Amino acid sequence: MLEFIKDLWGFLKERKKFWLAPIILVLLLLGGLLVLTQGSAVAPFIYTLF
Repeated sequence: MLEFIKDLWGFLKERKKFWLAPIILVLLLLGGLLVLTQGSAVAPFIYTLF
């Protein structure tokens, strides 16, 4: 996983595509939020946000 992050950062740095970093970060945060609330009691409250 660490190698993938290094490779992705190298790509962003070499191609000057730093505008992709916030998009990737937001997608990771939303994915993590969905995974963490998959079976918890908080899930109905999270789904009302979307």
